Amino acid sequence: MSVIVRIKKKFSFLFRWFSKKDRMKIGIYGPPNAGKTTLANRILRDWTGDVMGSVSDVPHETRRARLREGVKIEVDGKSVILDIVDTPGLATKIDFHDFLKYGMSEEEAKRRAKEATEGVIEAIKWLDDLDGVLMVMDATEDPYTQVNVTIIGNIEARGLPLLIVANKIDLPNASPARIKAAFPQHPVVPISALKGLNIDTLYREIAERFG
Repeated sequence: MSVIVRIKKKFSFLFRWFSKKDRMKIGIYGPPNAGKTTLANRILRDWTGDVMGSVSDVPHETRRARLREGVKIEVDGKSVILDIVDTPGLATKIDFHDFLKYGMSEEEAKRRAKEATEGVIEAIKWLDDLDGVLMVMDATEDPYTQVNVTIIGNIEARGLPLLIVANKIDLPNASPARIKAAFPQHPVVPISALKGLNIDTLYREIAERFG
């Protein structure tokens, strides 16, 4: 690794600060079925009238990163233009047997598992090209998982601004407080991407943090 590359990695936050862009490239990350594409669809619907892609109860429905450019968010006099990257669900292990439970053939299940694994690798690579991250977590589940800890560690090592989205607060067993307790060093915004609950607060935080 060259000296210049080492310096850039060490002072990545300062490089980003002094080269502030007119538009920010923001990645939406999180484990499978946390609601990443639902959130991406909500943002696009609210600000462009469009959607990012389809959602499904089947894990790893999104297996390739999807980019939507030039999404302008305006809140309380603040505005930010985002290029939004909806990334595949992150997992430490992807087993084709998990897909068989959804009525797929073994061939289809193995193909899905292979594509999902490739998607995880692609999502990690995208971190090198981002200006910030929305980390989506399912507020009904234990947030202190290997996936969440690992990806947040990767984001912190790169000095990327991070906003944690505690999704699915419309469900009775949701507990955003658990997520705040697990990652107290980062701001956490509780929402329901599906129902649109507290979504204006999220937009305010996005404009403040990434604007």
